[in-house]
Amino acid sequence: MRYSRTCRRRFCAGIAALGIFAAPLGAGTALAAEPPAPGPYVAAAEQPSLGPYLAAQAPAAQGDFPELTPAVAARLDKAIQDVMKEAGVPGVTVGLSAPGKGTYIRSFGVADKATGQPMTPNLFMRIGSETKTFTVTALLELVDQGEVSVDDPISKYIDGVPNGDKITLRNLASMRSGLFNYSADEDFYKALTSNPDRPFTPQELLDYSFKHPIQFQPGTEFEYCNTNLILLGLVVEKVSGTPLHEFIQENVLDPAGLRNTVFPTDAAFPSPHAHGYTIQTASGQVEDATNWNPSWGWAAGAMISKLQDLRTWARVVATGELLTPKTQAERLKTYPTSIPGAGYGMGIFNIQGWIGHNGSLPGYESLTIYLPEPQATLVVLLNTDTPHDNEEPSTLFGQAITRIVTPDHVYDIPVTAAAPTSPSPSKN
Repeated sequence: MRYSRTCRRRFCAGIAALGIFAAPLGAGTALAAEPPAPGPYVAAAEQPSLGPYLAAQAPAAQGDFPELTPAVAARLDKAIQDVMKEAGVPGVTVGLSAPGKGTYIRSFGVADKATGQPMTPNLFMRIGSETKTFTVTALLELVDQGEVSVDDPISKYIDGVPNGDKITLRNLASMRSGLFNYSADEDFYKALTSNPDRPFTPQELLDYSFKHPIQFQPGTEFEYCNTNLILLGLVVEKVSGTPLHEFIQENVLDPAGLRNTVFPTDAAFPSPHAHGYTIQTASGQVEDATNWNPSWGWAAGAMISKLQDLRTWARVVATGELLTPKTQAERLKTYPTSIPGAGYGMGIFNIQGWIGHNGSLPGYESLTIYLPEPQATLVVLLNTDTPHDNEEPSTLFGQAITRIVTPDHVYDIPVTAAAPTSPSPSKN
């Protein structure tokens, strides 16, 4: 299986991935930020319950996950601050815990470079492609209700999809549809960066994709593609008769107890929130992307959340608390990718045993993952998407943290040797 074309094009052809499961950016200007001293250490035992699917897979023993003592916290502090300095990340918040092992919550750096406002754990953050986990959960709830089947062709619900009679909902959710990623389209990139405040409709996004030929036959390859999730969002709306943001609120967020997670319908950003900084701009210079309209991400990447909600969601989505065991088992069946030790299921990945998703869109990155055996949860939120040596900063943080606490399960998305095939946007 070849490496994703979308990943190779992401920087040169636009904002090609709201989440960057296998999508290193081209080189960009790093942001300089000296993190202040860490906040107070937080340690508290937690005992979250497991959902039915993973109950048999997670024994009471906590494996080798360490107790989050002050000594371990000091190692984590240093590792996180080292990544911040090396990658030039303005601010980051990390939440790490496992039952009986304590809780580590820290914020470093600044939420606003102009005012020096510190990063804190209570800030709202844009979460990019973590939205996919919510959209696919909504779809799978409809599966459990008998309203749809993941093996239905998309043509049953949406007209005009290239190869739509062959592409199934499962293909879409598992990134194996063969459709072109609309956010890798150069016209889309120019439209967004020339006027980042403008709203996009789902149909406009699909139009950018559908003018391109099919990339491969469905089910034969993995290629990360935001187009897939726009279609699944439309399926949820058509079948339920409810706008996607309302369906997710009523059927996903409320049952999961997520009170500080939002599916915005415009550029409104709840307060307090961190400012986000990006180099994915028309000028090629670092800009504040805080108030860019996220409608271009919609079902693939528009959502906003906070640390505590994501710590809950990491467990809920990985253990299938909102789904039947059968449907959750289907969701977690991962298909191979070109990344060693990484597989992708339906709107969820498994990287070296960590189950969850990452997210990236201009100005922000996030990582929300769960390791079943120790029932460990890791959430990372940061306010830049600017890469360092072609690596996503969220990956660097995840790698540094898991090397300390789960050395046998190190979260990593290795840099590919693939190079951009056309000039960067700033040179177009």
